Amino acid sequence: MAVKRGFFLIIGLCSLVLGLIGIVLPLLPTVPFILLAAFCFSRSNDRLHHWLVNHPWFAEGIRQWQSNRALSRPLKKKAMLMSVLSFGVSIAIVPIGWVKMMLLCMMLFLVFFLWRIPELE
Repeated sequence: MAVKRGFFLIIGLCSLVLGLIGIVLPLLPTVPFILLAAFCFSRSNDRLHHWLVNHPWFAEGIRQWQSNRALSRPLKKKAMLMSVLSFGVSIAIVPIGWVKMMLLCMMLFLVFFLWRIPELE
């Protein structure tokens, strides 16, 4: 049992770190990593799970996803806006044309993915 909890704790911590890096690095999606961290913490560490689901940055989205498998329209818009801004800065900074195109395609895929997530009424 301790090995299982330790495994979930390590995966949760790694997911949390990747999610936090994803806030500023457009190639890493923040939301899936934070949701994975919440899942792992719920099975390994009550204190970290409580901290994450009550954190001002992540609490609303985690609660909405866990209870309804959907997000509110304002939260979806914020996620899309931040994604477009983050990718836009990266596209503007990168000097290589094919990398710009790859980033643009990734941005469009991510925005499409976010757009397809069901909305709360």
